[in-house]
Amino acid sequence: MSGHVGARESKTEPAWQADAELVVVGSGVAGLTAAVRAVELGMRVVLVTKAAVAESNTRWAQGGVAVVRPEECDPGDSAERHVADTLAAGAGLCDPDAVASIIADGPAAIRRLQQRGARFDVGAGGLLARTREGGHSAFRVIHAGGDATGAEVERALVEDAYDHRVRILECHIAIDALLDDHGAVAGVTVLDERGRLGVLRAPAVLLATGGLGQLYRATSNPEIATGDGLALALRAGARVADLEFVQFHPTVLYTPGARGRCPLVTEAVRGEGAVLVDATGSPVMAGVHELGDLAPRDVVSAAISRRMAQAPGGVDDHVFLDATGIADFAGRFPTVYSFCRQAGIDPATEPIPVAPAAHFACGGVLTSTAGRTTVTGLYAAGEVARTGLHGANRLASNSLLEGLVMGGRAVEAAAMDLAAGVLSTARPEFRRPRAHVLERERLQRVMTRHAAIGRDAHGLSEVSATLAQARPVDLATVRDVEDAALTLVARAVATAAESRTETRGAHVRTDYPHRDDQRWQFSQVLGMHDDKLVVLEPALAGGGAS
Repeated sequence: MSGHVGARESKTEPAWQADAELVVVGSGVAGLTAAVRAVELGMRVVLVTKAAVAESNTRWAQGGVAVVRPEECDPGDSAERHVADTLAAGAGLCDPDAVASIIADGPAAIRRLQQRGARFDVGAGGLLARTREGGHSAFRVIHAGGDATGAEVERALVEDAYDHRVRILECHIAIDALLDDHGAVAGVTVLDERGRLGVLRAPAVLLATGGLGQLYRATSNPEIATGDGLALALRAGARVADLEFVQFHPTVLYTPGARGRCPLVTEAVRGEGAVLVDATGSPVMAGVHELGDLAPRDVVSAAISRRMAQAPGGVDDHVFLDATGIADFAGRFPTVYSFCRQAGIDPATEPIPVAPAAHFACGGVLTSTAGRTTVTGLYAAGEVARTGLHGANRLASNSLLEGLVMGGRAVEAAAMDLAAGVLSTARPEFRRPRAHVLERERLQRVMTRHAAIGRDAHGLSEVSATLAQARPVDLATVRDVEDAALTLVARAVATAAESRTETRGAHVRTDYPHRDDQRWQFSQVLGMHDDKLVVLEPALAGGGAS
C-alpha cells in the first residue's frame, strides 16, 4: 500500500497557491521556535497549523524542562550526569553524541526562552524552582505554573511569533510534500477545514507536527496528535527509525470507559513523594527498580500493567497514586488538582486512580543533530523527529528541551542549505492526494489490544492483517488526512515491533521477554520501497541522517 495510490488519476487544480522560502508545519515548541528564528534570519516563512496556533501537544506538557544550569543546580549535578541519566533511560539505543550535544545547548535555549517572555517558577533565594522526575538522579526539572509548564512555554512562543509577524496559516493540515524529479522537496499541499486544497511552494519544509498518540484509545495527547508529519515524511521517501518504541506514561487520571485524551498526572507528583499502590494498598514498585516510584517510565508502566493483570482487590484496569502526604497539593499541582476535583476525587485525602496511556513517540523521522532528514529540503524537529536523544525510552522532561534546541538548529540548517544553493528550484505539478484509510475506531481498537505495552507475534500479525483491509480514498477532508496518516503510521509501528524480537525500553515483547544486546543493539530504519513499508539496513545506535 502506498500513500499515493491512484494519485496520478486525479488532477484537480488547487484552490490557491503561494510561495515561501520555508514552510514550518506545526505550532508546538519546535515549530514556533523554528518560525521565529527563520524570521530573525530573514527568511520568508509560513507556519502551518491544523488547529489554532496555540493548540499543540506542547500546551499539555505538565512536568517541565530538564536542564542543568551551572549557576543553579544540585551539588554534584552536571550536564554529564544528565547525559548519563538519558543514556540509561534510552536502554542502549541513544546516540551518545546527539545526547551530549542537545543537553549541552539546554541552558542557552532556556535563556533564549526567558528572553522571549517565558516565566518559570521561582524558589528560595530567587533561583528557579526545580523538581525531580523518573529516571533523573537530581532535582533538575524547572517548571512553570506548578504543573502548567507547556502552557506557559506555548504562551510565550505564540506571543513572540506574533511580535515577529510570523505568517501563520491556521486550520490547515499539511498532506504531502511536492517533490521534484530528483526527489527533493519543492513545497507542500495543504487542506483547510472546508476541504479546499492549497499549495505552498517552498524549497524547504520543516516538520514539527508532534506525536502519534491517537493511534491508541487512551492517550495523554490531544486530538490533533495523529502522526501527520511522520506519514508525510514516509510518503516523501524519508527514512524513519525507532518507531517500535512508543512510551506509555504510567499515570493518567483513570475514569471508566475513557477514550481519547486523558488528563495527565505529572511525574513530578511522584517526584514530590507520591507512591503507586494497588487496590489493597500494597506498593506497586517495591522491589522492581532501585529508583522505586521514580524509575524510568517504561519500567513503571510495565510494572503497573503486570499488577493490573494480577488484579489484586478485584481491580484490573487501574492502580492508585497516593499523594496524600504532599502538603498543599492544590498549590503545587493546580492542573492535576483541577482534573481530580472534576472527577470527584480529593487528592489531599484519597489516592488518585491512574493507569498507563500512550504518551510519547521515542522514534520518528531520521534526522541529524542539525535537523536534516534523508530527503533534500525536508527537515524535522521535536517529537516527529528521531535525533538519537531518546533511544528506546524517553527520559522525563527531555522533550521540551529537545524541541527548543532542535527547532532552532533545523531552521538554521535550512537557511544554510538555501544560501548554498543546494535546495530545489523546481515547480512540480500538483496532484490531488489519495491514500489508504482504515476506520479510526477499528484501528485504535486493534493497536490498543495488540501493539501497546505488551506485544507478541500473534497479536502483531493481527494488527497487520487488519491494517491490510484499509481502502484507498481521495483525501477530501481533514479527517481523511488524519486517518490516512494513522493508517500508515500504524503499519510502520507494527512492522518495526514485529521485526524486533526482544524486549527493550518501551518495546515489550511478551514472547521475547529479555533484552538481547548481542542481536539487537541497533536502531531499525524503515522506509517506503515499491509502495511497501520495509525494514532497511540496520543503523548502529546513534546513526542519523547526514
